[in-house]
Amino acid sequence: MKTKYSIGFFAVMVIALTLVIGAYQLSYRQAKERLETKTAEETKPREPAVTVQEPTAVAADGQALKDGCYYLMEVNGYVVVYMSDKKTPYEYTDIKCDGLPSEMQEEIKNGKYMEDAKALYGFLENYSS
Repeated sequence: MKTKYSIGFFAVMVIALTLVIGAYQLSYRQAKERLETKTAEETKPREPAVTVQEPTAVAADGQALKDGCYYLMEVNGYVVVYMSDKKTPYEYTDIKCDGLPSEMQEEIKNGKYMEDAKALYGFLENYSS
């Protein structure tokens, strides 16, 4: 009789072990599929975001401002290049205002407008030592 119980107990243990292993395999596969899906979504190339470019700003006094324009102004006797807002320094130069023609000195004291980088660097090339 002991052998009947021991065989029955052994069979129940084998079935229980088989169920536990099956449940583990099922949950393992599901977790693996979720991870693969998540990884595929992260590595999937995204479409570039469409950006809308702001229109060129217009100042209140009617003067049009462009992003690529610069102003030459005098600071402590030297020519300093400012961005289009006339507040942000773009480049400090070693060009002395005293060494420039008088008309140019007046223009720079009032804030000489340079339309683009090409015009700016042309000016700097001509007047730097």
